[in-house]
Amino acid sequence: MSAAPAALSPAARLRGLRPDWIRDPKVWRTEVLAGLVVALALIPEAISFSIIAGVDPAIGLFASFTMAVTLSIVGGRRAMISAATGAVALVIAPVNREHGFGYLVACVILAGVFQIVLGALGVAKLMRFVPRSVMVGFVNALAILIFLAQVPQMHDVPWPVYPLLVGGLLLMVLFPKITRVVPAPLVSIVALTVVTVAAGITVPTVGDQGRLPSSLPTPGLPDVPFTLDTFTTVAPYALAMALVGLMESLMTARLVDDITDTRSNKTRESIGQGIANIVTGFFGGMGGCAMIGQTMINVRVSGARTRLSTFLAGSFLMVLCIVFGPIVSDIPMAALVAVMVMVCFATFDWHSVAPKTLRRMPAGEITVMVLTVVVVVATSNLAIGVVVGTVTAMVIFAKRVARLSDVTAVVDPDGSQVVYRVDGQLFFGSAYDLVARFRYATDPDKVVIDLSGTHVWDASSVAALDAVEAKYAERGKTVEITGLNERSAHLHARLSGELTAGH
Repeated sequence: MSAAPAALSPAARLRGLRPDWIRDPKVWRTEVLAGLVVALALIPEAISFSIIAGVDPAIGLFASFTMAVTLSIVGGRRAMISAATGAVALVIAPVNREHGFGYLVACVILAGVFQIVLGALGVAKLMRFVPRSVMVGFVNALAILIFLAQVPQMHDVPWPVYPLLVGGLLLMVLFPKITRVVPAPLVSIVALTVVTVAAGITVPTVGDQGRLPSSLPTPGLPDVPFTLDTFTTVAPYALAMALVGLMESLMTARLVDDITDTRSNKTRESIGQGIANIVTGFFGGMGGCAMIGQTMINVRVSGARTRLSTFLAGSFLMVLCIVFGPIVSDIPMAALVAVMVMVCFATFDWHSVAPKTLRRMPAGEITVMVLTVVVVVATSNLAIGVVVGTVTAMVIFAKRVARLSDVTAVVDPDGSQVVYRVDGQLFFGSAYDLVARFRYATDPDKVVIDLSGTHVWDASSVAALDAVEAKYAERGKTVEITGLNERSAHLHARLSGELTAGH
């Protein structure tokens, strides 16, 4: 008999519980460098989103810091980056413009409360109804939006920007062939900064985008009256922010799930987004949600997989701004634009638009994908595009399923009765056509409707069956419905005869 394995000591068990980045130096290095690259890319993005919201650039940078650090602890998707975003900035900009900064902060805090409530109610489970064609359209639209956001930095700029941009792209393509120890985007940013500073090349820099903060944010309450009027003023904007933020965050989490072949806790992420926005609000930030572009830098380009990269992205952001502000201000925007263009290329699903794929895809799937892309790009709002694409996919699906229902009639040899067999699914999309499939005038006096090959899903189907029975009854004929499964029989018994006026 073989000896029983020795019990692990408490110290050994503790070592087994340590995160990967502690036990593996390679993972630690990847996560640290990924966090640094993301922090550098966050600075101009956060500043530009602050301008959209109409607030000081420091507000967006503070929000990016608190969102990333908080969600690295309470979030449900490891390695996902959350910070100040354009979608949130667009929603809350009217609050700041019309009511002032205090109301904007109150709006962010209330949006966080709404997100916690929605997360606890299970809103994350609705993600299962987003079809693949919408997801592909979402990803492709995201890549297009990221690229379009870089266009202003490539238009009407000094000519040295273009060779710097090309040089940065070449570095990111070629450097990984030499080594992957250091992320290529970081090498590109450092190299282009050194070249521009050493050669005295005058090009747009990070410092041109706005003033960097010189101290950490301090907590405090929003400067608003705590009254019902304040609540009714900010609540509509807060709810819109909560929904947009959750949709973008959950879509991003699903995308990271696919890239990393791991599952995330969407309910925890939803609640975590709410907690992060509340914390951000109390620190005077503008709120935010998952940043898809920065997440792609972290996960796809830099190879990060743990919470450490998310925590360090936020931490490095503040360190870079406060401690190394003068150096960071000298980073040429061309270096960061090159990184984002690379992200666009890596994010876009090129296989989805290949001629071979398009020839094999059903027309409805292509329509949904293209419509999602068009709506997102036209509105610059990922959430609107996802909703429109999902609704369109549902309509196409309903029409497709409705056509699958079939009715066949078999008359007994003696002509005493006719048996109609219904196959397919009975729901609101197919119920209307069902009524027209019977020969009320010429059928025998006894009619049997066999529903063993179908399922009755809703009140529309029960109402259609009632209408069939009523039409036969007007002609003095009897109808017997057979073959209902248990759930269909329960629904039919509960609703039959109760759906018309007078009941």
